[in-house]
Amino acid sequence: MNLDYNNMMCEALGAQGISQGDIDALTPKIDAAVASMAKKHQGGGMWWRNLPFEQADVVKDILSYVEKMKPEIDAFVVLGIGGSALGPLAVQQALNHPYYNELPRERCKGFPRLYVVDNVDPERLVYLFDILDMKKTLFNVISKSGSTSETMSQFMIIEDMLEKQLGADEAKKRIVCTTDKSKGNLVTIARNKGYKTFTIQDGVGGRFSELSPVGLLPAAFCGIDIQGLLDGAADMEKLCREGVDYKNNPAYMYAILHYIAMQKGKNISVMMPYADSLKFISDWYAQLWAESLGKKYDINGKVVNAGQTPVKALGATDQHSQVQLYTEGPFDKVIVLIGVDEYKETIEIPKLYGDMPSLGFLGGVTHNQLIQTEQTATEYALTVSGKMNMTITLPRVTPQSLGYLLHFFEIATAFAGELMEIDAFDQPGVEEGKNAAYALFGRPGYEEKKKELDSRPKRDDRYLIG
Repeated sequence: MNLDYNNMMCEALGAQGISQGDIDALTPKIDAAVASMAKKHQGGGMWWRNLPFEQADVVKDILSYVEKMKPEIDAFVVLGIGGSALGPLAVQQALNHPYYNELPRERCKGFPRLYVVDNVDPERLVYLFDILDMKKTLFNVISKSGSTSETMSQFMIIEDMLEKQLGADEAKKRIVCTTDKSKGNLVTIARNKGYKTFTIQDGVGGRFSELSPVGLLPAAFCGIDIQGLLDGAADMEKLCREGVDYKNNPAYMYAILHYIAMQKGKNISVMMPYADSLKFISDWYAQLWAESLGKKYDINGKVVNAGQTPVKALGATDQHSQVQLYTEGPFDKVIVLIGVDEYKETIEIPKLYGDMPSLGFLGGVTHNQLIQTEQTATEYALTVSGKMNMTITLPRVTPQSLGYLLHFFEIATAFAGELMEIDAFDQPGVEEGKNAAYALFGRPGYEEKKKELDSRPKRDDRYLIG
């Protein structure tokens, strides 16, 4: 992977850019952040950084289970939300055929179709049942706590349906749980019912869990090389381990540049891959960046209302919907372009309409050249407009390069949290919404929250239309 941040700097952007002096002035804060990362890592608080190295037995167990179950099923359904859904979707889209579920089974080497159900819109689950044969479907329930309302409600519906249709003995073969090793509702249910389980390790939060069984199990069921993912992440981890100068540490430098950009009022982070295979990396990144860095309080309890809003875009598609804003709109964004040196396929535009200059020039050009040229043109347009942008380039989208990229963003996010002096691993804002939902449903233990909700100001009819 190559990180090119020339277009973040004042040499390219003038007064809108970052100077080397801006970076040098942060040296004490950078050193403190490096030390804090090392302390947390060594203390087990960032165990997700060990995932690339300490899962040989997990990988063996996953692959053995996949080989056992593959002949029995034609669909694998993930029940999860947040990172439990976004990660598997991103990896599947990146590494498999974009129309994977529509391919004949033999083209997928016997691996099942993948469906990810991450919302509780009633239509979505009901319509999914229309295309599933419950006798040939394996449901992967992912919840570390076992109390995630959305996921557990889906699980309760499906468990009941399976037991009624297949009987308890057959139903238990169609459910696999990914959860905590000892705590929570789901592991308790799994033990009582005899469901196969995989463990989400301590120190691995949801948005940092894609390289744990949360993401490895769905990937393996789609025929993806999960050891390759881990090997790529291991290469990034080695590059970013303590003792490496931050100037040679791509994840730390990414965080430093974004931190300085935030100080300069760039409160929006746009991710714009120029490859359909990486489209859902932007979705996964949006949760990672937003939920980790959007915090009301810093680590000292001071109100800071920190964070940078992530925005998803896709090149070249969004050149025709968003780039107008990015080039001529406010100076409030950092745009991260992700390019690919070598696409998996090549397609050439035929030499037609040579008498029409506005079309003839495309004859003989490949779509590979066209999309790469459009990326370069977008980078130029942003830069001449004085807008901060940087480019990440992968040589090719493979399990190794994808694992490298995922781990890069995870480390960068954690380091950005240290620079911002916030806790990048909690989500109190999310918990507030969860607690309110529990109270509204009358869950025991949430009586005080229900009173608080009942006492909120009534809606004013003056501000209602329709």
